[in-house]
Amino acid sequence: MRRSWRVWLGVVISILFLFYALRGQRLPDVWQGLREANYWWLIPAVIVYFGAVWLRTYRWQYLLRPIKLVPVRSLFPVVVIGYMGNNIFPFRAGELIRAYVLRRKENVSASASLATILVERIFDGITMLIFVFTILPLVPANEFLRQLLPFVSLLFFGTLLAFLLIASSPERTERVSQWLVSKLVPHRFRDQIQGLLEKFVEGLQVLRSGRGMLLVLGLSILLWLVEAWKYWFVMQAFPFDQPFYVLVFACAIVNLATSIPSSPGYLGTFEVAGIESLVLFGVARATATSFVLALHAALWFPITALGVYFAWRESISWGEMERLRVGEPDRTAVV
Repeated sequence: MRRSWRVWLGVVISILFLFYALRGQRLPDVWQGLREANYWWLIPAVIVYFGAVWLRTYRWQYLLRPIKLVPVRSLFPVVVIGYMGNNIFPFRAGELIRAYVLRRKENVSASASLATILVERIFDGITMLIFVFTILPLVPANEFLRQLLPFVSLLFFGTLLAFLLIASSPERTERVSQWLVSKLVPHRFRDQIQGLLEKFVEGLQVLRSGRGMLLVLGLSILLWLVEAWKYWFVMQAFPFDQPFYVLVFACAIVNLATSIPSSPGYLGTFEVAGIESLVLFGVARATATSFVLALHAALWFPITALGVYFAWRESISWGEMERLRVGEPDRTAVV
C-alpha cells in the first residue's frame, strides 16, 4: 500500500493522455474503422515484431559479454518476460524483473545487468532521435515538436556522456563512489552499496570500446527499422497509405513518448504519440486512432502471452514479480 501511489499516478497520467487522444472524436467512427480492418495483416506483423525481439536479445547478449557469455536462446525468454512485466506492471518494472530472472538463471549480478539494460534504453532513445532528426525536414511544420526535441536530445545524449565518463575510468569512478558512500551511507550498509556500484560499473564495459558502441548503435537502428516494418504491416489492414519513413517517424515518436511514466503497457502515451504523428502527415484522426489501437493490441497481447508462458516455465510466481515491482528486496539475491 505504501507504494500504491505509483500505480495511481500512472493511471492518472494514462487517463489524461487517453482523454487528449480521444478529444473531439466520434467514437462510432473509430469503432467502424476497427470493425472493417483486415486483421490477417496482423500475422506477418507479429512475426516481424518477434524478429525485432530476437535482435534485441542479440544486442543484450553483446552488452553482457564482458560479464558472462549467455546463449541467445537462453536470453530470449528472459527478454520476453521483461517485456511482459513492462506490459503488466507500471513504471517499466519489467526491467527489474528481467535483471532478477537473469540472476536466477545465469547467476549474473542484477546490478551489472541493470546497467546493460540502461545502456539499451539510452541507445534506443538515441536511435529514435536519429530517426526523428533524419525525417524532420519532411515533417509538416510543428513548433511544439521542434521545441521539445532539444530537451529530449539533451536527456539521452547527456546520460550517455555521463555513462561514458563513468566507464572510461573505473579507478576514478571507484574513488569517487567510495568517497560518496563514506559520506552518505550508514556504516553497516557501505560494503553492500559499494558492491552494487562496482557491479553496475562492470555492466558499462561495452562503452569503453568505440567499435562496441558502433555495433550496439547499428543493432539498435536495425531492430527499430524491423519494428517499424510491423507498423507498415498493420497499416495494410487500414484504409490509408503512407511512405515507410512516416511509419519510422511514428515508431520513433511513440517510443520516445512511452518513456513518460504511465500505467502498464504505456496506455495513453502510446496512443497520443501514434495518433498525433500520423495526423501530422494528413491521416484522418479517426483512421489514425483505429490504427494505433490495433497496433497497440498487436504489440501488447502476443509478447505478454508468451512472457506469461515463459514465467510459468521458469517457475516465477506473480508474488516474486510483485515484490520486485514495489521494491522489496529478494532475500536470496546477490549483488
